[in-house]
Amino acid sequence: MAVIPPSIPAIREAAAALEGLIVATPVIPWQPPWLADVLGATKVFLKLELFQHAGSFKPRGALTRMLGLDPGTLKRGVTAVSAGNHAAAVAFSAARLGVTAKVVMPASANPSRVALCRTYGAEIVFVKDVHEAFPMGETIERDEGRTMIHPFEGVEVSLGTATLGLELIEQVPDLDAIIVPVGGGGLASGVAAAVKQLSPECAVFGVEPTGADSMSRSFAAGSPQAAGAITTIADSLAPPFSLPHSFSLCRQLLDDLVLVDDDALCSSLYHLFRSAKLAVEPAGAASTAALLGPLRDRLRGSRVGLIVCGANIDHASFATYLTRGAAAVTASGV
Repeated sequence: MAVIPPSIPAIREAAAALEGLIVATPVIPWQPPWLADVLGATKVFLKLELFQHAGSFKPRGALTRMLGLDPGTLKRGVTAVSAGNHAAAVAFSAARLGVTAKVVMPASANPSRVALCRTYGAEIVFVKDVHEAFPMGETIERDEGRTMIHPFEGVEVSLGTATLGLELIEQVPDLDAIIVPVGGGGLASGVAAAVKQLSPECAVFGVEPTGADSMSRSFAAGSPQAAGAITTIADSLAPPFSLPHSFSLCRQLLDDLVLVDDDALCSSLYHLFRSAKLAVEPAGAASTAALLGPLRDRLRGSRVGLIVCGANIDHASFATYLTRGAAAVTASGV
């Protein structure tokens, strides 16, 4: 059965509840000369969600979920499973609401993201990999009475991320298309829900890494599927599986879902640094990679919003990806 998207009144109510807790992130036009050579008359607008608290869009969903808990439940604290961005968002949200957070992270998690979680006061439990993380989170929830704040699944997650779609449409009301990164689908499901109700003529495209394509597999199968081998640098877009709520909304509301490889992510990371002075993580470059790659001709001459979803990356990894992107741009010209 299809999931019903959150209504516009519900989205506005969620946005009002988040006021003062999150940043209403800016939108800037992005029109460097080289971009016009590649895209022609296409007008590009960057939604700078990398400037959100905790460095990504994630606090929107985490806070919305936590604000929906009764005071007694919230007081017992929360737990979460994440390679970084969601863990940091839950840690931040718990600190803002005055409760404790215990987050489960794979041992391979980027050290800078681990440090960010600790900055917000979270207790961290390390596990071997993401496949062990969810069972551990469930154990903590059961044994300690904490509430699991899911990284991408659930009514409140989509409702929270829908506030980003609402915000973008109010900032730039005449967009022809919006491109949104897809991992588990929590961001895309909410953004698309808001956009399709407020601006039905605006297309919404999802973009997924080729090395973490669980949503594409799910679309092809017609039901949520597990990911294959995770082989992408965009670890923020690499959940082990898709789940029913986010899958259903994405399937209903996205006009299309496209794939980009790691070279394209690095090239776009380089472009955003060189021409917009933004230092983003690979996931934050995904929308740009889709516009410069598989959607370039399809959206030529359109007014396009790109969601720059996050920037939690250490300097050494960023330098590596920047160098790789510069080499890829030199080789391909784009």
